[in-house]
Amino acid sequence: MTDLQQKIKQIDDEFSKRHIDLDPGGYYIIYVDRENQLICAKHFTNVINDQGLAVDPATGKVIPAKGKVNRTAETLFKGRSAKELCIKVIEENPDCPITMLDHAAYLGREFMRAEMALIQGIEYIQD
Repeated sequence: MTDLQQKIKQIDDEFSKRHIDLDPGGYYIIYVDRENQLICAKHFTNVINDQGLAVDPATGKVIPAKGKVNRTAETLFKGRSAKELCIKVIEENPDCPITMLDHAAYLGREFMRAEMALIQGIEYIQD
């Protein structure tokens, strides 16, 4: 890893620790489908409770930030590139549930990271 890459990683790691408000429009689970050469994003609905935690609207239970959660996605978006996926999720989706600009920016960054992982054949882990 070059010195510049190391500096950027340190900066990004620090930013990843900051508090973020959750989008009441829902959240996305992003993954790479290598077999079909696609970037995928599953959209899940949620409600934000008084403590700022995401809650399953069907059960009223808090959705944990880590670990496996057994929920059904509202929509599955697929694209061959970050740009294509952004267009499908935001521009072509009349019911786009993204209600916060920082969430849209985050998704763009993650879609780009997933695209690079797909191209380079490396593992993608959503931040």
